[in-house]
This record gives sequence, structure tokens and C-alpha cells, in this order.
Amino acid sequence: QVHLVESGGGSVQAGASLRLSCSGSGSALSMGGMGWFRRTADKEREFVAAISWRGDGAHYSDSVKGRFTISREREAKVMYLQLNNLKPEDTGIYLCAATSHSIGTILPNTYHTWGQGTQVTVSS
Repeated sequence: QVHLVESGGGSVQAGASLRLSCSGSGSALSMGGMGWFRRTADKEREFVAAISWRGDGAHYSDSVKGRFTISREREAKVMYLQLNNLKPEDTGIYLCAATSHSIGTILPNTYHTWGQGTQVTVSS
């Protein structure tokens, strides 16, 4: 059984940086891709970034490309999201998720396990 816990959120001003972590347990966690989504006032689960099970492939939403970086330590079962040059529209609850696909997808319904989320608030 896979279990995920996010951490690292906070309240910052525009232009600042944060590093989110997603710690997991369960043998299946190392065998599939993972992803980050965010819950905002407008969207229940907006795709942010995803990474392959080996950590050698990743893709991002257009809104965060060039500012956010996803990475993972597969053996340690930890995934990260580095958030740079934050904007007020990045505000939301950031959720990590695990999938059985070799690389995370943009579709929430392809993930089998979700964390509870960590709040990121960016003020102008």
C-alpha cells in the first residue's frame, strides 16, 4: 500500500522560491511515475509537473515551465518540486500523486494514490 505526505509549503512574496517534498512508503512507489498537481479556487486538480519512474524524464504545464523543476530520489522514495520566481497565480494546495504508468501523465484519474497536500500562498 502506497502512502504519500507533502511538505515545504508556505506563504511568500512574488519572486520568491520554495521547495516542496513528497515522501512516500510502499514498494509500488519506486515502480511508477509521479506527478504534482495543485488545487486552486478555479480548478480541483490542475496538472503542474510529472516525472518518470527512473527520474530521467519529466514534463510541465506551460504555466510553470522554466520556473519549476521536478526531481526524485527513487530509492529514498522522495520527490521534489522546486518552485522559483513564484507568482500570485501559483497560489494553491499542491498535491503529489503516484501512478503505475512509467511516467506521470496530465490526467488526475491515471494516478492511484494522492497525498493530502501542502499550501502555497504567493502575495504580490
